[in-house]
Order: sequence, then structure tokens, then C-alpha cells
Amino acid sequence: MSYLKFDKTRMVNLEYSLDREILRANRKGAYHCTTLVECNTRKQHGLLVMPIPEIDDSNHVLLSSFDETIIQRGVEFNLGLHKYDGENYSPMGHKYIREFDCDSCPKTVYRIGGVILSKEKVFALKENSIMIRYRLLDAHSPTTIRFRPLLAFRSINDLTYENQWASQAYDVVENGISLSMYNGYPNIYMQFSKSNNFVFAPTWYKGVEYQKDQEDGFPYKEDLYSPGYFEMPIKKDETIVFSGSDSLVETKKLLESFKTETDRRTSRSSFLNCLTNSAHQFYFSPNADQLYIKSGYPWMGVSARIQFLTLPALTFGIGKPEAFERIMDTAIPSIKQFLSRKTVTNHHLKSLDTEPDALLWVVWSLMRYAKISPDVFKQKYADLVVRIFEFIRKNRHPELKVLENGLLYCDGRDKPISVMNAMIKDHPVTPRTGCLVEFNAIWYDLIMFNLDMASANGNSAQTRNLTALAETVRVSFLDTFLNTAGYLFDYVDGEYPNWSVRPNMLFALVLEHPLLTRRQSKFILDMVTKELLTPKGIRTLSPKSEGYQPYYTGDIDSRNYAFSNGVVWPAFLAPFVEAYIKVHQRSSISFIERLIIGLEEEMTNDCIGSLSQLYDGNPPYTGRGAISDATSVASVLRLMRLYADLEEEWAREYETEV
Repeated sequence: MSYLKFDKTRMVNLEYSLDREILRANRKGAYHCTTLVECNTRKQHGLLVMPIPEIDDSNHVLLSSFDETIIQRGVEFNLGLHKYDGENYSPMGHKYIREFDCDSCPKTVYRIGGVILSKEKVFALKENSIMIRYRLLDAHSPTTIRFRPLLAFRSINDLTYENQWASQAYDVVENGISLSMYNGYPNIYMQFSKSNNFVFAPTWYKGVEYQKDQEDGFPYKEDLYSPGYFEMPIKKDETIVFSGSDSLVETKKLLESFKTETDRRTSRSSFLNCLTNSAHQFYFSPNADQLYIKSGYPWMGVSARIQFLTLPALTFGIGKPEAFERIMDTAIPSIKQFLSRKTVTNHHLKSLDTEPDALLWVVWSLMRYAKISPDVFKQKYADLVVRIFEFIRKNRHPELKVLENGLLYCDGRDKPISVMNAMIKDHPVTPRTGCLVEFNAIWYDLIMFNLDMASANGNSAQTRNLTALAETVRVSFLDTFLNTAGYLFDYVDGEYPNWSVRPNMLFALVLEHPLLTRRQSKFILDMVTKELLTPKGIRTLSPKSEGYQPYYTGDIDSRNYAFSNGVVWPAFLAPFVEAYIKVHQRSSISFIERLIIGLEEEMTNDCIGSLSQLYDGNPPYTGRGAISDATSVASVLRLMRLYADLEEEWAREYETEV
């Protein structure tokens, strides 16, 4: 049985199917995203959505949807589905769906009387191209199939309306047409593997609504343009492939191209395979020389902080160490610009200028890479780690300051400085400021890492200096953050300690060079387990803390407030599980198994085969935020790697005992 399969009962229930989305992305930053029944519920949904750097840094919806109609004996059966005013859906094509699965590529089977039609979609890995393969599995009388494209040609964050500037011109190309609605946009080529008849019938479909945007309080209604429709006969057992692309294709190769793309795919036949496929979708290579990690879909771009926080798990954590090097090598010129106090010119990594902790996550990532590839690290990255350390230590960083007690200080009163970066009216929702617990945990690990390198290189003077600094920071960390209740302050600003119970302190429990005793770690871990742990991740704030808001709902300000004040982040699961294993060791196995079971349930919720950015902090822990999030996927991949290593260790010990 298919791992990701949905039967007719679920598909025709719009309350169920409209809450579940499909995402496919390529390396160039383009994607296809919609719901299970292909009714778009967000302005970011579309069949072909792609970056257009000539216009801006946003993605743009070119082909919004592609409606099919089956025609037999003059009777039309439209398979499309769109929402209009007053909860009206038309043309209600979902009622013909018999089943849906997406183990390798999304596949829908429709049944209309004696007609059975399968529809499979694949997004090309290296081109901005969506391909759809249709197969007429059964038909008892002559059948015609009609296709109507609905076009938007707008940014994913905008809406479009009928207007006089939209061009109705088109060119005939091999087995299809090409057109561009506005100046500055590329042509979209709509072609088939079979000759067809295109009927020019320009029409605006007015008042198409997007349910998710409406619920979130955003503008949600737009008009979509259709230039006409394609029509052709289709016989039983015949296969037709459609291509929507920003470049002309050879239509005789479409059948082969579709098969080639599907053969590249790893089947989503297990929890791990789903997450691995999802991890690959965050890879972003705008050209052959560059590779980045996108923070999430469908609206997120590249953040230096998120890229380096997720880098280990999304590269060598899934057996792709070469991707780690490509991403790091892409970033190094920008990092060196920042270290030279120059403006970062790479717009994908401009956040190095605005995210004070980005360099800390760079070294955090490199220190983990050093464990799996020590020779490559020494050859390519060791000097960079030293340079970053000296840059911070000598107070050259414009935001991070080393205090007399050796701790790192950063002013976050008027702008967000950490991963908890939501804003309300231009002010941080969670004004974490001063000495932040995770900043200083990583800072201590970085000092110790440099100490180990100096010692290995026989640099006695540097070893003495770093030993003294490390001891100063260790004592200061414990004096500053370890409070009388036994856990760690979230941040300390001068004489003010913040007592909020937050998950950021977990990073202090998983350092390569421990700051805390096992007993101290156990107490902190027990508190996190009791107050923050949920089946979907770790709460950003304890229910016992002031200001707890577990539901990511309401207007934008309400959601931004909840973002770091009670909602659940799967991103914190990896340090939690790593700390749990350090404290409980082999007895952790059954506990982690239960966590994995709760997380695996999410493979058929929200974005199918991926994990949401956030979940509500109280039951039923509804998925929120970005539908496919790099921090969530990376964290759970790391969790599963830790679990697999623990099982292997247990098996080796068992064999030895036997």
C-alpha cells in the first residue's frame, strides 16, 4: 500500500482536503504548490511559480491553475475547482476523484461514469517546468479532453485584477502557444506531446478567493486571465503530457522527459524518505556556481541564520557532504566581506548584516562538520573559524560585544537579534537583549574549539590565553545564567535577568565542551520536558510564564505575538533529544520512539510529506506558519539520526554481551 495515499472519502470532503497541500520545488527556486484537490487556497499557490530576478527578489505566479474537462457525447465534465464568494465552489471537479497518492509524484485518479483518467505531476529539477501526464485508463465511447489555463503573472504577495494593460497576444509554437501578460515578464510556453486545437477565447475569471488568506486577514480575492483553451481527442490507454515552462521544449521528448524526472525521485515510502525529499526542496541554486538553503515554502527566502542553523542536518545529515561544501563555499565571500566590515553584496546573504547571530551559527555548523570531515575542515575552513573567533573576540562585530566578564552582549531592545524575530509595529515582540543564553553557549564552545586547535598546533601562548578566556567565560556563564530555580535565564541585561522558561537554553546542554554538570543538565531537561515538550515540538514559552499565548491565530499582530510566546517549534526538538540522550543514554530509546510516532502523523497533514514551521502550543497542535520549513525538517532529521545511532550502539553492546 502507498505510504501517502488518500481515498475518495477524504478527497471529496473539502474540510479535510483543502487543509492539505502539495509542494514540489526545483533547485532554481521555482515551485508548484496547491491543495490535494487543486483548489488554490493561498495567493502563493500556483502550478508554475518562479523567481524573476529581472523584476525583484520575489517569486511570481505565472500559471495559477490548469482546468481539465472531459467531453463525451457532447456532455462536459469539468474537473477543476475554485472558490468564489459565499462559500461557492465551482466547477466542483473534486467529486470525480477516486483516489490520490504522492509516493513518487502527485497522482490523482478521476472517474466520470465509464471514464477513468489518471493525472500525474512532476516539477523539473533543473528547469522552471511543470509537466503533467494524463492517461486515459478506461473509456467506453469517444472522448475529448479540454484544458483551460488560468494565468496570474504577479508576485506571490500580490493579487491581480482585470485590467487594460494585460496583453492578449500569443504566439503559436509547436503543439501549443506562448505568451506574456506584461512587459518585463518572461513568456510562458504551454505545449503538449500531441497536436491539438487551441481556441482563442480570452476571459477573466473574476472573484476567485483564497481561503487561507481570508482566514489570516489578508486580501484574498482576485481575477485570473484565461487566453482560451486547448482541445484534443484522447483514446483508451493513450498518454498525453503537458508542459508549462519559461522555455520552449521539444514536444516529441515530453514523454521521455517526464519519465526521466520521475525516475530521479526517491519514493516517499517512509517517514525518513519524506523528510529527505523535503530537505532537497530547500536547496536553491540560482546559477551553477552557487547553492543556498531556503528557509521554507511558499513565501520564505534565504536567511543566513536559518541556512547555517540547518546546514548540517540538510547536507551531511542526509548523506550530502558535497552540498555542505558548496553552500559554505558560496557563502564564504560574503562572510569575508562582513569580516572586513564591507557591505555584503550578495543579496541572498544580505542578512549577514542584519542577523547578529549569523556568524555564531556559521561556526556552530563548521564545528559539527569538523567531526565528520576533519581533513577537509582543516584544509578549507579552519582558518575561517579562527578569523571569525578573533573578529568577535576583538569587538570588531558591529552588534556583538565581548564584556569584561567574557560574555557576549547584544542590544535587542529595538530590533530582533535572535531566531525569535517577530515584530509588532516595528518593535520586537520578544525583546531578548543583553547576554542571550544560546549566544553565550555557542561562544563558549567556539572558544574551546579554538583552544583545541591551538593545542593541537603546539601554540603554547595561544593555548594559555584561550584557557584563561574559556575559564572566565565558564564561570561567568554559570554565575550569570544558572538561577536559584535550577534552570537557565533566557537572557540577562545588566542587573535584569529574564526568568521566562524558554527552549533556547537547550543549546547549553549539547555543547561539545560541556558547561554544565550532568545533574544540572538533568534538572533543566526535566523542566523543559514538563513545561515545554509537546508531541509536535517544543513550546517557545512555558504555560506558567507570563504572556503565554499558545494559538497562532487571529490578525497579524496576534500571530506575531504568539510566534515566540507559546507556539510550538519543531526546530528545538534536535537539541532537546540530543540533551535527553546525553542525560538518559540508552534508556532514551523508547522515549524517542514515541516522539517519532507523534511526528510521523504529520506526513499526511498540512504540507504532505513535510513539516510545518509552527504548531499551536495546546491540543490539537494544529500546524501553522510556513507549510514546509527548513528548521523543522532539519531538526527532525537530526532527531532521527540520533535515534538511529543510539539503536546501533545498543545493538553493538548487545552483541558484545551475548
